[in-house]
Amino acid sequence: MEPRINNPFLITGYESPEYFCDRIKETEDLLETLRNGRNITLTSPRRLGKTGLIKHIYYLLKQQDAKVHATYIDLYPTESLYDFTQAFASAVLGQLDSNPVKVLKKIATIFKGFRPNLTVDQVTGQPKIGLDIALGAEPGTLEQVFKYLKQSGKTCFIAFDEFQQISNYPEQNVEAMLRSYIQDLHNVHFIFSGSQAHMLGEMFLSPKRPFYQSTSEKTIGTIRENVYYDFAASFFREQGRELPEDVFHQVYSLYEGYTWYIQMIMNRLYAKASRTVNTELVKESILDILRENEFYYQHLLQVYSRGQVKLVKAIAKEKKVKEITAGSFITKYGLTATSSVKSALERMLEEEIIYRAPEGYMVYDRFFGQWLDLTF
Repeated sequence: MEPRINNPFLITGYESPEYFCDRIKETEDLLETLRNGRNITLTSPRRLGKTGLIKHIYYLLKQQDAKVHATYIDLYPTESLYDFTQAFASAVLGQLDSNPVKVLKKIATIFKGFRPNLTVDQVTGQPKIGLDIALGAEPGTLEQVFKYLKQSGKTCFIAFDEFQQISNYPEQNVEAMLRSYIQDLHNVHFIFSGSQAHMLGEMFLSPKRPFYQSTSEKTIGTIRENVYYDFAASFFREQGRELPEDVFHQVYSLYEGYTWYIQMIMNRLYAKASRTVNTELVKESILDILRENEFYYQHLLQVYSRGQVKLVKAIAKEKKVKEITAGSFITKYGLTATSSVKSALERMLEEEIIYRAPEGYMVYDRFFGQWLDLTF
């Protein structure tokens, strides 16, 4: 069957199971957990397909029951309880009812003291309801949003992506506040997902924290190479082209199975006019991506200090560094004192320019790392 979209290797968004690779066991586990009323903590490094998996789960839940409501909220851009409240209220309010006028009346009744507003989403053209939230009124507003969900009586699924962000909010006791509201909602089921496993682990596994043992813990890894190859090769065959297994292996190995990077390269290869898919075409696709992002990469280097940039370049050259303060590494790349390297490392980890994998430190954005390695 011919693909229904121009390029089956999706980079953003979710289309249907036809364009979603594998994750069969993970999907079964998550569906079973949610159907039985248990909340989930879902962790994986960024760009491994966590968001796609959540949206895949949502698609299947809605296929099984069109009446369920599934909401995805990305908390990565939020920096405070005010941001969280705005994002949460905007995503939830009005989604459980079909008549905007009735919704406004209901919200005006529930949210006494708050003024609901009705706008039109410029992308979808659908009515969108929000609240004019005053600074300092966030706790009361949040309580009312949860009350709105509870009073609806409808089955809802809410995913808070990058949930660890709430640990960085300046306000105190945000976790305790959310836990107190969530534990009383029997018709709403939550996915708390994130890429910072150590932070999420502390939040949900430490006896000192409010969310202690309140969820089922799930972690996702890479898709098996042979399964991913079969998935990718099938789309090329539909084009009348062949994706050689050794070419796919090159891409899979280069990006260590990280879904987003593999999808990006496959997307470029699929779009190429050349009938033959080979290693030269892979190199050409990678260089295209690096050239397109060069201005951004150059600007990024200007944001940080000379010592910080030097450290990132050194890590990019090595691909992975087990001991960042080892004398041999510092000497090889002309880095300064150990204390300065530690300070630079701390900043780069905080900014997520560098990522600490089990096998060592690496540049978080693989394409950025490749650009650094080729440029310097």
